[in-house]
Amino acid sequence: MAEVVLQTKGLTKYYGDTLAVDHFDLSIQAGCVCGFVGRNASGKTTVIRMLMGLLKPTAGQASIFGCDCQNLTTKIRQRIGYVTEGHRLIRWMKIAEIEKFQKAFFPDTWDGKFFSEMIDYFKLSRKQKIKRLSNGQRAQVSLALTLASHPELLVMDDPTLGLDAAIRRQFLEGMIRLIMEQGRTVLFSSHILADVERVADRLIVIDKGVLRADCTTEQFRDSVKKVRFSFEKAPPEEIDIDGFLNCRRSEKELELTLVKTTEQDIADWAQKTGAKEFEIIQTSLEDQFIDYTAPKKRSRLFQWEKN
Repeated sequence: MAEVVLQTKGLTKYYGDTLAVDHFDLSIQAGCVCGFVGRNASGKTTVIRMLMGLLKPTAGQASIFGCDCQNLTTKIRQRIGYVTEGHRLIRWMKIAEIEKFQKAFFPDTWDGKFFSEMIDYFKLSRKQKIKRLSNGQRAQVSLALTLASHPELLVMDDPTLGLDAAIRRQFLEGMIRLIMEQGRTVLFSSHILADVERVADRLIVIDKGVLRADCTTEQFRDSVKKVRFSFEKAPPEEIDIDGFLNCRRSEKELELTLVKTTEQDIADWAQKTGAKEFEIIQTSLEDQFIDYTAPKKRSRLFQWEKN
């Protein structure tokens, strides 16, 4: 059995009276690339900050390589690479200076040749000051600094923020593949679901602080379905099919989002309600995620919208 690299049990965080993370249980084994996704303010960054020991949980616990995340030792921290949201770097330093600063924390694992290759790849100069770099360039330096220590666990909070599409794809497909070939473990959050679908073999969905899904990307793709039913007359008001999440209706159609509903169940419900036909609509992972986490009673943004 593969080593458990990261584990949480009942991890909970309140900000005052506001519940941000609710009894979050997670176990990640070595060699897994996990996409950590959720809507804005869903709790992703809060979970990651608790994992890094930067935020104290209200209840529950988290561990990395068997060490409590609130008391990570220097040796354990040297096995972790962490890319923060927004790529916060010391602005007055030059790239060469910030490399020297970072290298001091990883005396046994720092790979200067690898760092130089990445800086050259991104067409940056070691003489450039961080404060003079664009958001995208700071992201590139941040990624180079993190990967040059060859971390066993790489935790990334929106790592491609600020990168253009071409560089983003090269990083995700190239650098993560390199890490995986060396048996590394990756946990990364991203708002770009196409990136997650491209590289993640496991999907972790958090919604309002609650763990909603923890499965392979393929299992999630197979489980969440969007089905369009057509009727001769108005669609039924009551929707009593197993796995129903939400719907969009028009004069003679119903478009349902279903979870773990078999095609036979769909066909039976179509016959039961008198639908003249139904169609399972092929959608992207992003569309599936939006449908899966959409509130059941969504407020209308525009007057012409129909519930």
